Amino acid sequence: MAIEQHTITLSPKPRGFHLITQEIVEALKSFSSAENGLLHLFIQHTSASLSINENADPSVREDMENFFSDIADEKPYYIHTYEGADDMPAHIKASLLGNSLTIPITNGRMNLGTWQGIYLGEHREYGGGRRIVMTLYR
Repeated sequence: MAIEQHTITLSPKPRGFHLITQEIVEALKSFSSAENGLLHLFIQHTSASLSINENADPSVREDMENFFSDIADEKPYYIHTYEGADDMPAHIKASLLGNSLTIPITNGRMNLGTWQGIYLGEHREYGGGRRIVMTLYR
């Protein structure tokens, strides 16, 4: 088994869910060989998340943001607000959604379903550039 690893930094994005599939596809080209194997993605942040969902209709991303904002946004009992009112809600959303994905690579491409795309969940108003560690196992 060969293992190759690269880290990419996504450009800063506003709060919400963002389709980043194409950025991952472009970064995958930097691997020496990616015929078949597993791609593991890990986001190095506690206030952003990764998930796979609908890639065609942007209203899904808007609904996702509305749902998670409804259940986790500012509450009067949050103590951890050192970086602002969105601090604790961002941590909760990141915990609920997760920090990593594993995607099969087949014939040099991510083997996602027709309507699947990779989401960055940006849970801060001003989260900055987000680092993703990409590890390819082949």
